[in-house]
Formats: sequence, structure tokens, C-alpha cells
Amino acid sequence: MVIKSLQPNKQTHRQPKLFLSASFYIFFEQVNLAKKQSKLEKELREWLNAPKRVAIAGIGNPIRSDDYVGMKIIQELQDKTSPKIKLLECETVPESFVDEIGAFKPTHVLLIDAALMGLKPGEVRLLNTENIKNFPAISTHMLPLPVFCEFIAQLTGAKIALILIEPKNTEMGEVLTAEVQNSAEIIVRLLLKLLP
Repeated sequence: MVIKSLQPNKQTHRQPKLFLSASFYIFFEQVNLAKKQSKLEKELREWLNAPKRVAIAGIGNPIRSDDYVGMKIIQELQDKTSPKIKLLECETVPESFVDEIGAFKPTHVLLIDAALMGLKPGEVRLLNTENIKNFPAISTHMLPLPVFCEFIAQLTGAKIALILIEPKNTEMGEVLTAEVQNSAEIIVRLLLKLLP
């Protein structure tokens, strides 16, 4: 005679716990993303105080996957902004656009780029002129961005800021990874909401 155990099957009890854990993880990630988006929106709103003309430069290499994110954001903003906004696709040479930025006479200059900052892929940082010089970001471009920012600030007198996005992949490729694409979409929505 075989006696069956009256104790519940342990595997049956684990499965709902795993499901709850996965659901909780997804919920936690969504809450965390909402907090980060809210923080970025607050920082952008404070930086964009009383803008008259805003130059936005997307920086990146279109054939290096996530390094392309700055350019992708500019492309998504095309034909959706007011004449008070100057959109520039700078690729890897933002210094080539100095004259165009200067001629626009912006009150604000926003540079958008991918940067290796040691964060999770897709994480975003907004840096203003006070903290650009000391930020240990690694850029893939010829002229270091802090030097470029300082030059633009002296040339225009504009408020300068950088939106930096942590890349996941900078190998050859023309598609953004999911994490970076998600961040790009959030940035586009925020800019459309906040720009004059």
C-alpha cells in the first residue's frame, strides 16, 4: 500500500510565488522608471526657465548602435517644434556647428549624446555647466564635450546642458537597443512637453 503525503506539493506553492516575484519586479521597474522620468522632467523644467531660443544638438555615430541616440532624438523632434527651436544633427562633430549655433543666438543650448558613465543601459543624466567639467563621462568624439560646452557658453552666453544616455551597445549597427530606445522616447515626449 502506498501512502500519499497530505502535505501540499511544494512546487505548486513556489510557482505562484515566482509569478508574484516576477510581477512585483515588473511593477517595481515601472515605478522606478516613473520616478526617474519625473526627476528628469523636473530638472529639464528648471533648466529651461524662460527660454527664448533653444538650440538642440544631437550627437552620435549613426552606424554605432546606441551611440546614435542623440541623432535619433533630433530626428524624432523634426517638424514637431516651434521656430524658437533649432534642431541640429551633429553626428560626431558638434564643433562643425559652432557658427550655426552662434548665428541662432540661443538662450539655451542642449546637447544630447550617449556616454559611458558606468550606469545601467538607458539611464539618463542631465548635466549643467556647473557639473559638466567634473563628470567622468567618456565620449567617443574628437573634441571633449566639456571643452565644446565651455566654448559655446562663451560664444553665445547661453545656458548649456547635456542629456547623456548610458549605451548598452556601441558596436557596428543601426538599431538602438530596447533600453536606449525607451529612454529616447521618454526624452522626446518630455522635450515636446517642455519646449517653447
